Amino acid sequence: MSLENRALLSIAALSLLIATIAGALASHVLTALPPGKLHSFEIAVQFQFFHGLGLLALTGLRARHGGLALRLAAWLLVAGTVLFCGTIYATTLGAPTALGSAAPIGGIAFMIAWLCIAWGAWGIKAT
Repeated sequence: MSLENRALLSIAALSLLIATIAGALASHVLTALPPGKLHSFEIAVQFQFFHGLGLLALTGLRARHGGLALRLAAWLLVAGTVLFCGTIYATTLGAPTALGSAAPIGGIAFMIAWLCIAWGAWGIKAT
């Protein structure tokens, strides 16, 4: 497995760890937050889980098939997680609300990543 794929696999695992910790925080510690803020935090946890699992699967696919579109998709999933989930976590926990303006950029990164996966599927050789 390439060094890049090992890094992506590690990032996926750490992302899923962070999502697990964030979910536990939302469930046990952050219960006094206003409902809207708690809901936003929980949505970020869900998105981090979905995209962390997607990155995990994509890393395995990349290790077997490679391809520029799949490589781009993997790094867009990483960027989307940091920008979307990270800024929602940060603003929920008290960071300046202006930081939240990066969340839509993260959401767009997620969307482009999924498009890249769809595109990259056509570059995988049939077996």
